Amino acid sequence: MATDIKETVHAVEAAAVMGLLPNRPRMLALGEPTHGEDTLLGLRNELFRQLVEQEGYRTITVESDCMRGLVVDEYVTSGTGALDEVMEHGFSHGWGAHAGNRELVRWMRDHNDGRPASDQVRFAGFDGPLEITAAESPRRTLTALHDHLSARVDADLLPCTAETLDRLLGPDDRWTEPAAMMDPSRSVGRSADADRLRLIADDLVALLDAQAPHLIEAVPQDEGDRLRLYGRTATGLLRYHHWMADTSPARMTRLVGLRDQMMAHNLLALAERGPVLVHAQNSHLQREKSSMRMWEGPVEWWSAGALAGARLGEEYAFVATALGTIRHRGVDVPPPDTLEGLLYAFPEDRCVVDAARLAAVLGDALPAPRVSPWFGYAPFDPAHLAGSDGIVFVKDVPRG
Repeated sequence: MATDIKETVHAVEAAAVMGLLPNRPRMLALGEPTHGEDTLLGLRNELFRQLVEQEGYRTITVESDCMRGLVVDEYVTSGTGALDEVMEHGFSHGWGAHAGNRELVRWMRDHNDGRPASDQVRFAGFDGPLEITAAESPRRTLTALHDHLSARVDADLLPCTAETLDRLLGPDDRWTEPAAMMDPSRSVGRSADADRLRLIADDLVALLDAQAPHLIEAVPQDEGDRLRLYGRTATGLLRYHHWMADTSPARMTRLVGLRDQMMAHNLLALAERGPVLVHAQNSHLQREKSSMRMWEGPVEWWSAGALAGARLGEEYAFVATALGTIRHRGVDVPPPDTLEGLLYAFPEDRCVVDAARLAAVLGDALPAPRVSPWFGYAPFDPAHLAGSDGIVFVKDVPRG
């Protein structure tokens, strides 16, 4: 069997990844089993460079705040801002501190310098403006959308004035209250103001759609894309805040599902403008249901990849990343009866695995699931093998 498994293994190159697929996907999703390791980020960067040069990809999007990502995209396309400031303000979750992300942004800026807009590479975040303990105020996106429409349509068509919108939003700290994640009663999401804001946001998005023929002529495509992003984000945030105030047993299931739904909507919008490489945790990109144990118990939900894949069909491809060791995190050599253990036995430091062929070789004899000794690393679930288009395996992840 070892010889048969060996035949599924190839060098880590964009050509090898594409060779696993029936055609060039509009959305190629590269998962990772842990965040923040520069070895994995460097591998992602190299694959993206090859996809740009060999396959015509022009966009990369990562699991970071979609609104902050606009800062990075502005920098890589026009040089606006200083790199240090872009890394500080253009990423959420602390991702801007990682050398691999800094190198990606630097390469994109260098690549774009002197190129026409049609040939430039683009950056985007596709996560909502959400953190583990809180969600942002909808102020920025709602007011930006309202201001734009106010300048271009009859005032009588607007659902409210700017003054009313500001009053209903109130102080931002009532939206970002950290205690609301653990205590629904601390959330503003089901207040009378929040309920009215949900209707206003819906009306603003509907007005944007209704005025599309006029607005498309009045603004460049990028600005139109940004306005639609504002609309998606505002309505998504208000929906998320509404369910933060929920007291039912389904509360956390709804919240994690809503987050991935926001992600999926952003991914589909990016795919409309051309092929895109997506990079995020495996669980946000896999076709199967995702699961996680939280303080309220286990939750299951459909990932952003599963939702986007349902829309895109064969134009969506998912390549998971699995790894052998992260010794500085206490993750040592994998047991030989696990999928990671089978791949660790081969000499290659990095390889691309044909998931479909490997599943056929293994048949019903699936490897045992690996147990992680560290909460920040999620081993590849062997039951998901048939639902993956490929696996990138990294033997050892050294300390960055």
